[in-house]
Amino acid sequence: MHRKELAGVFPYLVSPIGSDGKVKENVLRSLIDHLIKCGVHGLTPLGSTGEFAYLTWEQRKKIIEVVIDTTSGRVPVVAGVAHTSIHEAVRQAKEVEAMGADAILAIMESYFPVSAEGVVSYFKSIGEAVSCPIVLYTNPSFSSTNLSLEIFEELAKVPNIRYLKDASANTGNLLTTMNHVGKKIKVFSASAHIPLFVMMLGGVGWMAGPSCVIPRQSVKLYELACAKRWDEAILLQKKLWGINQIFQKYSLAPCIKACLELQGFAVGDPIPPLQPLRGKALKEVGEVLKTLDDSD
Repeated sequence: MHRKELAGVFPYLVSPIGSDGKVKENVLRSLIDHLIKCGVHGLTPLGSTGEFAYLTWEQRKKIIEVVIDTTSGRVPVVAGVAHTSIHEAVRQAKEVEAMGADAILAIMESYFPVSAEGVVSYFKSIGEAVSCPIVLYTNPSFSSTNLSLEIFEELAKVPNIRYLKDASANTGNLLTTMNHVGKKIKVFSASAHIPLFVMMLGGVGWMAGPSCVIPRQSVKLYELACAKRWDEAILLQKKLWGINQIFQKYSLAPCIKACLELQGFAVGDPIPPLQPLRGKALKEVGEVLKTLDDSD
């Protein structure tokens, strides 16, 4: 297991599930090998792009097992853990760590409103249940649970809660968070966040679904940022924004699966009730991909 600092480009992996409900192992393994060869710095199964909310625990477990086995220590694996209850989230976290995940992406699902105290208790309980690093995930667009500065300050007291993947689309709040807890909690951007800007503020990389589709370009952008070659990085960021625009226009996971299908990875359809892209939408995605062919 990797215990070095996490940094760089971590694609949010799709979850290839067949019509029979089984994980398409060979497809997933092929995608993983491809992404590692393209230079990504880690892999994140069961993020939003992984359609975790639509999977059974057995499906989730199988995906993590395949990712860990295929990766075979070449890059760290940050596996998503999500539930509405603390008890089940803690159980999953313990099992995921025992399976060999290098870190856990902690996601809080909710149905009823949860108080700030309840939110702190959820993430703190996961952190205290395992020894591996925890990456907090906040995405108010998909979840009613947002993480306030007060919550971050409490969670920063837990030794292994060390990272944040921020998809709040509020860079002002992100900068406030970094100013207050940035020494204890390092920040990964989301793709729609303009990751270059987050890198300029001191971020350590990004965890994003589009990096499954444009891994080489994403790694190039990260390397330009690390080298502080900002003029070149800005030009590449502007060009890559086209793919983020198309993902914002259409549903994220179906869009990324459609892109991967066009690239030759038979990842299959999104998990129902999510619907695959068809007709005009599929044609539009293909046209965007063509504009990025020379970006690597």
